[in-house]
Amino acid sequence: MTDADCDIVVSFDFDAEEVWIGEDPANAGRPGTLSQGTYGAKVAVPLLLDMLGRLDLPATFFVPGRVGERHPARVEQIVAAGHEIAHHGFTHTAPTRLSPDEEEAELVRGRDVLTALGGQVVGYRSPSWDFSPVTLDLLVRHGFRYSSNLMDDVRPYRHSAHDIVELPVHWTLDDAPHFWFSGASWTKTIRTSAEVRALWEEEFLGIKALGGLFMLTLHPQIIGRPGRLMMLESFLTWLRDQPGARFSTAAQIAASVA
Repeated sequence: MTDADCDIVVSFDFDAEEVWIGEDPANAGRPGTLSQGTYGAKVAVPLLLDMLGRLDLPATFFVPGRVGERHPARVEQIVAAGHEIAHHGFTHTAPTRLSPDEEEAELVRGRDVLTALGGQVVGYRSPSWDFSPVTLDLLVRHGFRYSSNLMDDVRPYRHSAHDIVELPVHWTLDDAPHFWFSGASWTKTIRTSAEVRALWEEEFLGIKALGGLFMLTLHPQIIGRPGRLMMLESFLTWLRDQPGARFSTAAQIAASVA
């Protein structure tokens, strides 16, 4: 990779209702709260797949196993469109809140659900971008090839004590910090799409100058609002036209790391 090139991964955390249930199981009985996630599966994912098809771009969808159980047709639709399916927990529960046995059970059960829906599951993103003391050991034990959780670099690397590639992420390139609304406090301002696009363009140019990986982390229920979809399509078109820009799935990038 030279300073004229930049690998790009468009990744989606397809959380649907599970992000709210994992945070508080009582939300399972709150249809108004869950409707925010239902929008992602019902409306946003089909629109995103249409957009990716128009632009002829690959993507990686990190999916909790329970989302696969609740919305199997959507996961099968993602697979049929040629995109990568990767692991995002079984429930949307942080590994640090689980015992080692519970974490392993979530890892295995989530992978089994996604594999049954046609996914070739080799990547893992924690529901919290966090690890427990045994997470990397479990990923190696169960044959995963990459993780996409840590913010300690701008280039992919291999964990020194584990045969696992890390594909770094950062809050700047995540839609949630910019667009997430907290109904509990009403204190967080929702940013405009123009502001967020400006941040992402700046970060792309900086990462490109360093020859790094541009890992965009998106959530269908967040980025999939109509105005934001228009911004995303325009932004991805701009990225595609940049000299040296290369779009890949996360698995393809991981496979290229020595």
